[in-house]
Amino acid sequence: MVGPARPQFVLFGSSIVQLSFGYGGWGAILADIYARKDAAVQPSLVIVYFGGNDSMGPHSSGLGPHVPLAEYIENMRKIATYLQQSLSEKTRIIFLSCPPVNEAKVRENTSEYFSELVRTNALCQSYSEACIKLCQEMGLKVVDLFTALQEKEDWMDAYFTDGIHLSAEGSKIVVKAILKVLKEAD
Repeated sequence: MVGPARPQFVLFGSSIVQLSFGYGGWGAILADIYARKDAAVQPSLVIVYFGGNDSMGPHSSGLGPHVPLAEYIENMRKIATYLQQSLSEKTRIIFLSCPPVNEAKVRENTSEYFSELVRTNALCQSYSEACIKLCQEMGLKVVDLFTALQEKEDWMDAYFTDGIHLSAEGSKIVVKAILKVLKEAD
């Protein structure tokens, strides 16, 4: 016997999205909240997150994950346009802006091989602001992770496992922000 269709969520992004399905991760929490709910064939929700790797400073070799800010904005615009044109009007689309990092922890966990790779909150903030501005221009919902994750005084230690990826506590902040956007949309 086949039961009713479940809501389909699409989470599109980097390792922060991949690891969100681990124990206590924000993807796992959302899946749990929306389990056993009926939905249409198209996804009910699409969440897009890119920026953490893109916002890293360029490596002297020219290699590495860095994407220049103008190119990042254009890539995000292409993703947003495609989603807006391809999905049902009932599908919720939420972009997540670039989160901050715990710079000291990132440096502590960086190997000698990657020592030239630079992750700073100044770079993260510029990519976050660009994502927010683009979403506002395109009429898309956006969660300002850069600000949301810094509201607690000990955010650097409380919300990250390795300075970059979110802890269970950090994931709770992301879920709270996503649910707020969803409730406002309803």
